[in-house]
Amino acid sequence: MHIGIAGNIGSGKTTLTRMLSEHYGWTPKYESVTYNPYLEDYYKDIPRWSFNLEVYFLEQRFQDVLEIAKSDKVIIQDRTLYEGVYIFVANNYAMGNLSERDFKTYMSLFHMLTSLVNPPDLMIYLRSSIPHLVSQIQKRGRDYEQSISIEYLKGLNDRYEKFIGEDYKGKVLTIDADNLDFENRPEDFSLITDKIDAELYGLF
Repeated sequence: MHIGIAGNIGSGKTTLTRMLSEHYGWTPKYESVTYNPYLEDYYKDIPRWSFNLEVYFLEQRFQDVLEIAKSDKVIIQDRTLYEGVYIFVANNYAMGNLSERDFKTYMSLFHMLTSLVNPPDLMIYLRSSIPHLVSQIQKRGRDYEQSISIEYLKGLNDRYEKFIGEDYKGKVLTIDADNLDFENRPEDFSLITDKIDAELYGLF
């Protein structure tokens, strides 16, 4: 079984992935941190190298999906192949870093690859408002995140809503995260696990 966790920067994806893996005994899969041979060139000339960079990421993420499909374990994944495309590649295109020709070619490749595999059995979407995201980003204090603009976060949030509401065809459980502190309040975490049990096992 494959469970995906989706959500904007600061929504709590990684924390929830860890907590659910510990609670259920699932195997966590976090975003791969691997050397990308295009990264140095990309930052020197973003429009020139965006297509190459994104195709490389697509290949890496598709390998993850193939590995998950072969596993007999329950895998819970922090950010999926679909978000990488519908949120971040789409954002790169909107910013003018990918030409229309390259974007169409990329999406054609993406659709061909995803036709060969199944989507997650359940996608858990952590929906968060911009003020909540900003508060969480400030709280965790990562230097490289402090320069993220509200406009950028809003653009990603809009894309997440479109992705969940229109583009993604798999099963989704939406969790409104603004008033939850599932890391520190057991009752909030139980609220989430009750919803997951209901979706996966029909216990409630």
